[in-house]
Amino acid sequence: MSPQLYEFHLPLTPEELLKSGGVNQYVVQEVLSIRNLPSQLRAFQAAFRTQGPRAVLEHFDTVYSILHHFRSIDPGLKEDTLEFLIKVVSRHSQELPAVLDDTALSVSDRSAHLNALKMNCYALVRLLESFETITSQTSLMDLDLGGKGKKARAKAAHGFDWEEERQPILQLLTQLLQLDIRHLWNHSIIEEEFISLVTGCCYRLLENPTISHQKNRPTREAITRLLGVALTRYNHMLSATVKIIQMLQHFEHLAPVLVAAVSLWATDYGMKSIVGEIVREIGQKCPQELSRESSGAKGFAAFLTELAERVPAILMSSMCILLDHLDGENYMMRNAVLAAMAEMVLQVLNGDQLEEAARDTRDQFLDTLQAHGHDVNSFVRSRVLQLFTRIVQQKALPLTRFQAVVALAVGRLADKSVLVCKNAIQLLASFLANNPFSCKLSDTDLAGPLQKETQKLQEMRAKRQTAAASTVLDPEEEWEAMLPELKSTLQQLLKLPQEEENPEEIATTETTEEVKGRIRQLLAKASYKYAIILTQEAIGHFQESEPFSHMDPEESEETRFLNLLGTIFKGPPASTQKNPQGAAENMGAGQTDCKDKPTVSEPERSREKDELVKQEMLVQYLQDAYSFSLKITEAIGIISKMMYENTTTVVQEVIEFFVMAFQFGVPQALFGVRRMLPLIWSKEPGVREAVLNAYRQLYLNPKGDSARAKAQALIQNLSLLLVDASVGTMQCLEEILCEFVQKDELKPAVTQLLWERATEKVPCSPMERCSSVTLLGMMARGKPEIVGSNLDTLVSIGLDEKFPQDYRLAQQVCHAIANISDRRKPSLNKCHPPFRLPQEHRLFERLQEMVTKGFVHPDPLWIPFKEVAVTLIYQLAEGPEVICAQILQGCAKQALEKLEEKSTPQEDPKETPVLSTFLLMNLLSLAGDVALQQLVHLEQAVSGELCRRRVLREEQEHKTKEPKEKNASTETTMEEEMGLIGATADDTEAELIRSICEMELLDGKQVLAAFVPLLLKVCNNPGLYSNPELCAAASLTLGKFCMISSTFCDSQLRLLFTMLEKSSLPILRSNIMIATGDLAIRFPNLVDPWTPHLYARLRDPAQQVRKTAGLVMTHLILKDMVKVKGQVSEMAVLLIDPVPQIAALAKNFFNELSHKGNAIYNLLPDIISRLSDPEGGVEEVPFHTIMKQLLSYITKDKQTESLVEKLCQRFRTARTERQYRDLAYCVSQLPLTERGLRKMLDNFDCFGDKLSEESIFNAFLSVVSKLRRGAKPEGKAIIDEFEQKLRVCHTRGLDAIEELEIGQGGSQKTPSVKKQSAVSRHQHLASAASENDFVTPETRCTARRHPNTQQRVTKKKPRIVFSSDESSEEELSAEMTEDETPKKTTPIRRASTRRHRS
Repeated sequence: MSPQLYEFHLPLTPEELLKSGGVNQYVVQEVLSIRNLPSQLRAFQAAFRTQGPRAVLEHFDTVYSILHHFRSIDPGLKEDTLEFLIKVVSRHSQELPAVLDDTALSVSDRSAHLNALKMNCYALVRLLESFETITSQTSLMDLDLGGKGKKARAKAAHGFDWEEERQPILQLLTQLLQLDIRHLWNHSIIEEEFISLVTGCCYRLLENPTISHQKNRPTREAITRLLGVALTRYNHMLSATVKIIQMLQHFEHLAPVLVAAVSLWATDYGMKSIVGEIVREIGQKCPQELSRESSGAKGFAAFLTELAERVPAILMSSMCILLDHLDGENYMMRNAVLAAMAEMVLQVLNGDQLEEAARDTRDQFLDTLQAHGHDVNSFVRSRVLQLFTRIVQQKALPLTRFQAVVALAVGRLADKSVLVCKNAIQLLASFLANNPFSCKLSDTDLAGPLQKETQKLQEMRAKRQTAAASTVLDPEEEWEAMLPELKSTLQQLLKLPQEEENPEEIATTETTEEVKGRIRQLLAKASYKYAIILTQEAIGHFQESEPFSHMDPEESEETRFLNLLGTIFKGPPASTQKNPQGAAENMGAGQTDCKDKPTVSEPERSREKDELVKQEMLVQYLQDAYSFSLKITEAIGIISKMMYENTTTVVQEVIEFFVMAFQFGVPQALFGVRRMLPLIWSKEPGVREAVLNAYRQLYLNPKGDSARAKAQALIQNLSLLLVDASVGTMQCLEEILCEFVQKDELKPAVTQLLWERATEKVPCSPMERCSSVTLLGMMARGKPEIVGSNLDTLVSIGLDEKFPQDYRLAQQVCHAIANISDRRKPSLNKCHPPFRLPQEHRLFERLQEMVTKGFVHPDPLWIPFKEVAVTLIYQLAEGPEVICAQILQGCAKQALEKLEEKSTPQEDPKETPVLSTFLLMNLLSLAGDVALQQLVHLEQAVSGELCRRRVLREEQEHKTKEPKEKNASTETTMEEEMGLIGATADDTEAELIRSICEMELLDGKQVLAAFVPLLLKVCNNPGLYSNPELCAAASLTLGKFCMISSTFCDSQLRLLFTMLEKSSLPILRSNIMIATGDLAIRFPNLVDPWTPHLYARLRDPAQQVRKTAGLVMTHLILKDMVKVKGQVSEMAVLLIDPVPQIAALAKNFFNELSHKGNAIYNLLPDIISRLSDPEGGVEEVPFHTIMKQLLSYITKDKQTESLVEKLCQRFRTARTERQYRDLAYCVSQLPLTERGLRKMLDNFDCFGDKLSEESIFNAFLSVVSKLRRGAKPEGKAIIDEFEQKLRVCHTRGLDAIEELEIGQGGSQKTPSVKKQSAVSRHQHLASAASENDFVTPETRCTARRHPNTQQRVTKKKPRIVFSSDESSEEELSAEMTEDETPKKTTPIRRASTRRHRS
């Protein structure tokens, strides 16, 4: 077929070119074989050199054949074909301008150029797509094979790097489309198939997942330009819109790529309408459909979000189309629309100069954002808070909305979602950082100025009102204001004369001025009708008097009346008193008042008005600042409770918030800064680092001009933290300072200034001096040389001779010196002996002297000092027991001397001398400290030193032995023997220490033994020795003595526990609780029988004792030193303690206990039994609070299922309505699954007869509603069945259930199935009945179902016990003991029995 005679039609599929189509349509004649392709390609190239681009008209079959065999041909041939086709199309695009400009172009030549253009473009585009297909497949293989050698594999597939070749082809096609090629077609209308061909390759390239990579940026830009030309020149809008929507639905990676393209078309190419078209298509998508297609919704959401960031102004006009998606189910679409609104508020609707319409739009957007702060989906709530954070950070939130958005953030702090809480904290932090009010936000500081300025404003307003009332209004203005209404009234009266009696009559004695005054008053009161009537009367009455006599007859009656009334009203105000002369005198003054006064006071009035406006603005500003400060204070209270959440990110946000709040001077922030201190011990590195960073920010970078000024500020800030700090706070601060010192973050100037303050080289108060020594001691833990090199200086600072002694400073000096040695147990591998000072060291001399001399002075600070002093002696001294024995003897000697002084010979010898209470207390307290430290010294220092010496001795012996050749097995045997010898030696040393404690320390020959009789006498006679401080000291000392010897402990335990139970002093009970806790760890077997008495203190009436008992029991239970029994319910009761600290302590205990396997799961049955017991349990509402917390720890499905079954069975043994309700509530709080629901259905008979009670029925209904939320379609049937049974049983009783089952069985199930289910249900009942802990009478339905087997012996069924996927049956069993088993049983299925009898 001659090239001039055919027409090339662009095919939809390559196969169409092989089929014969219409008249003169081009058809591929032959698909060439692979071996002929190289030669045919060369022929095509030769023809191109002679004929140019139109050579394709004769050689298209060659190109088609290459495309047909593309996967099989040689890569070199592919590359040659690509290069050649690029050259052909490039030449064609160069020649076309001349062809298009040729007016004499024949039809045949135009047709030839058109066919050549279509053939060349078709070939090039299809070749590009073929290469792209192969590349995509290679990329998928690369994902499986890994990243190495990708480029090598790509080159092996194509023979070149295809990714670098795409851009030139796209640029060439763009260049071609920019020509005016439409003239090649008939009527200059370009066919749509050609544009689809060229643009189709762009969309094909975009489908490649790697197109969004940075290396493919040139390709992306080339695609954007090509499609931009198609949009602007070839009406590609509709196709592009449809294609973009499809691609967003199917390719998640394309959203940012398409956003970049669309925003470029809208701005650089002027195609703003495409944004509207795309948004319209998205807006018309059905929200229900998008809720099912998550991928499509994700693509649309990402596209809208990023598009709003780039072109918010263009997108804003189409926002109304998207609003339907705010009510749709897909949360991603809601997030996208809300994000778009936020971007418009930030970029378009920002500033004070907005027009009214723009301001309304902004307010609508902000209203929508605020409303979705309460969205049902947590991701949407979280996103709203993030958007508001951005708006606040960029200062785009109007001041009028501050309070509302802050309130929203504070409300979201209580959100169940951790993500929402985290973002709420971030938003509040942004509000603090960007608040427009003040850099210091203290509500107490703001309340004063607010009150003062408000009072001033009220005074200004009152003054203005008084002035306004006293100012006479201009009569001219008043007359003009009343004229229209007056004229209307006059016209009516003139038309319809009034016949009724006139109330305004003129008395015979009235003068003209008095009548004029009355008329003026009526006009002022707006009584126009009566004023006109009175004027008519006056005209008749005063015909000779002015102004009534001066009537112009030429004027109309209406005009005459109006002029007369105007003259009367605007004239000087006449007095109504009967003194015309006085009225005349007042006239001038009145005129002066009403004319001169306004003109004189006009500037002053204007100034007063401006001042009032300024004052109103100031008061409004202060009111907003005060309200904002109150909200932040409220937020601090909530956020501080979140500081110990399980989620690390939330805790980090809380810490950052408190740092910011502290920097903005919020007073309550200091509470949060202190409260975060214990988090320094967190096991989470992120939390620990956050605390360190917080204190780094707050304290290590103070403001100051010089290093010394900064050091001074730093020390001052840290000293404030020490004020009223507890021991725990001090330990935490010590850990933080230790960390800073070890990292050299504290400058030498700080240490130097501390020493100067400690040695009083710098003037400072005693409190500042003491805090300086404390801080030096804390730093010494990180670098002991800070104190070690200045030991003598410290001794002279705090322990030198002076009177009175500063025991607080001396105590801190002892703490500081204690940090120069390692207080831990000596390591066996250390060859050097532990650091100790000789007994003659000045430190011990001074300590001994201070303790001994202070003994006889009643200073309350002496007791804590001597405790630290004794501890320091045992820690650092060689032979500390000698020094302490001397101190004890010295103090005892002084006590005896004081006793002798009181027993003078003149007194009655029968009277017993009395020792001062404080001396006896000091003596017993000192003895207790020495006893405890002696025990610690033996157990740690002496034991450790014995081990160290033994190891050194064994090493020495090993070296002195002559080496002998031994085989490997012998060496192994020897090592094992050595190990055994070491273990035996350890036991020997431990036995030695134990025997010393048991046999020697409290033996009659030892110093401590001398104090035992005195101690026991004080403890056994609380009536005689009733001083609270003495009793407290004696009880503590008794506890310390009991720690020494198990024999002594055993003999005094009854006394200790009697004091614990019977003592009326809370401090004494608290002390003994601590002592018995320590004894439970040291002698667990001795204390075990007394455990119930320890649990009993958890219900102590004194808050201090309950807190101490909670702490002690927490440690004992978590360390497995006490058996966890049913009494743990007493710990559960602390969850509802009125004291927040105790409730928090109990919550922390159960949090920790929940990490210990199945501990809580095993304890729950006992806890439920005890707490719901009518005799010794708790009230119903507190029970709910406790169980909600405890059941939240049950997370495993197996545990839940077992608990459900157990709780259902307990309905049979429950005795009261209250217990039924409690059990129902517990079931409703469990995280049930479908399997758990089946357990409930199996045990329905246990609780079915209780459902008539409304609260029980509602509890089970709540279970149904929870299950429905996440139910799968296949599980909904069983939920419906359960709900139906509940409702039927609630309304008609348990027998209605059987009727329902029979009806369902007859219609839906076969008889065998029905029988089987009935038997299985009966088996459950029999199983329950046979359990020891669930005693129930045998049901009569058994007799009905098995009439012939009433006398048979029933098999023993397996017990129902708690089981878990992680623990053995023995570990998980939790059964009621015999004494807990209810004796009064609940009859079951009475209704069924009655029906059987009838």
